[in-house]
Amino acid sequence: MMATFNVTSFNPGSFILLGIPGLEHFHIWIGIPFLIIYLVALVGNSALLYLISMERSLHEPMFFFLSMLAATDLILSNTCVPKTFSIFWLGPQEITFPGCLTQMFFLHYSFAVDSATLLAMAFDRYIAICFPLRYNTILTRRIITKIITGIVGRSFCIIFPCVFLLKRLPFCRTLIIPHTYCEHIGVAQLACADISINIWYGFSVPVLTVTSDLILIGISYTLILHAVFNLASWAARHKALNTCGSHICVILIFYTPAMFSVLTHRFGHNIPQSFHILIANLYVAIPPALNPIIYGVKTKQIREKITHNMNEIWES
Repeated sequence: MMATFNVTSFNPGSFILLGIPGLEHFHIWIGIPFLIIYLVALVGNSALLYLISMERSLHEPMFFFLSMLAATDLILSNTCVPKTFSIFWLGPQEITFPGCLTQMFFLHYSFAVDSATLLAMAFDRYIAICFPLRYNTILTRRIITKIITGIVGRSFCIIFPCVFLLKRLPFCRTLIIPHTYCEHIGVAQLACADISINIWYGFSVPVLTVTSDLILIGISYTLILHAVFNLASWAARHKALNTCGSHICVILIFYTPAMFSVLTHRFGHNIPQSFHILIANLYVAIPPALNPIIYGVKTKQIREKITHNMNEIWES
């Protein structure tokens, strides 16, 4: 008698998110710093968006891109971290197939938008340092709107096919995901069908897109450094480099864990799975929390506005 499987690709039932296998006894304790990091991300990015929207002096191209980065970080944090809390504190959690697809889409979409936004910010710094007198005529409201539309549209076109690549698959195994959230390849590996298209698309297209962003960012900063070191005075060089400091820090925080995760998955076969999953969770939680802190500390205009607002609150 032939075995009967549930092979419907449209409603395979609920998935079970296990958390971090091997570290179940530490889930409660791991959840505490994650809660703190999440609250910092929530408050920091919300405050940054409020400050930029309310202060007319911050209505400049750089801060429009920064507000987009903050909004994307809020989406990223709220997509994964709350579900992670429930797993850490309440045990393995169910997530419906549509819910899993939604979480997967916004997770990868946020990553793609962040990468493209960092590229746009690098372009902004290039124009500001290499063509300071033409800055406002090059980066007009119309151009900024086109850049933001391009960022949103490109990211959507890259990630949305992943939803259909998963919906076409039949699932006939126990739908248990050894992770705290749904991601494309992790869900595809549960299917009882050939997933070579998912592997090819899920790895090559997003990775090549992000890699091209990183290469273009590198080219931008090569041109920036060339222009900076051609400046006559050290004070002018320091001022120019200082305007890039926060952006460089955010780039390192964003790309370094991603590259580390990719390399460990490719070459770190002896590294425990729990370590991979923990790093993946930290990568989702930490950059959104650190980005507003970095810009609040290193960006003069934001630092001055925060100090001014705090003084007004204190005096009142």
